[in-house]
Amino acid sequence: MTAHTGTPPARDKLHSAVASVVEGKILSGELAIGDRLPSESELAREFGVSTRSVREAIQILETKGLVRRRHGERTTVVRDDVGEFMGTLATTVRQLLTANPRYLTELMVVRRMIESDVLDLLTSGETHDLTKVETALADMRAAGDNKDFGSFTAADAAFHRALVDAAGNTILSVFYDNLYGLVTEVIRVTSSVPTKSYEAAYNEHLDIYNRIKAGDADGAKSLMRAHIDNSAEYLRVAIEQSASADRSASDP
Repeated sequence: MTAHTGTPPARDKLHSAVASVVEGKILSGELAIGDRLPSESELAREFGVSTRSVREAIQILETKGLVRRRHGERTTVVRDDVGEFMGTLATTVRQLLTANPRYLTELMVVRRMIESDVLDLLTSGETHDLTKVETALADMRAAGDNKDFGSFTAADAAFHRALVDAAGNTILSVFYDNLYGLVTEVIRVTSSVPTKSYEAAYNEHLDIYNRIKAGDADGAKSLMRAHIDNSAEYLRVAIEQSASADRSASDP
């Protein structure tokens, strides 16, 4: 087999040219996520090429992760479809948890990694909007005063989510948002184990916030790690108590 050394015919480049134009429209935002491309025949007429060239162009875009094709449907733009990917990841995590609740403790390790690094971003010297963090703290205070366990744990989860969002890292926020339901459930479970007062729990979060405001990365991270490590231990106790209860219920 001899190597081809001549200039390839122009028609061999047609699909690449079509792919390049459509890719440019996607990257510029002219074609938004969720938009459907025209049919292959419409694109062929628009570019003056064959439907085969259009099909090959779409295959290039699909390989790059810019579009998705489904049988019987028009091609859909999915550029930056991180949310869908993370949603799939979150589903996988939920399936693992269903199979073995002890995976919840591994989720706590993920939380610790994410939320510790977030504190580096929040104390880097750049300006970050902590309004939602402050709102969550206020909601925690009000719920604690009213001895409202459900609202308190919801505000607790909102505090951690607000910290991640305040860091301004979109990918990190998308990732955390897709695990947020799981994190909320973990917080609800762990909060039911210890005898810590609402006031003490609120003050733990307030101390982290104050270290962030002071630009004290090491102090904030130390407090956050201790907070999550304690929650992980409470979670372990809750899982063991649940397993023990299940064993007792199954004994004749």
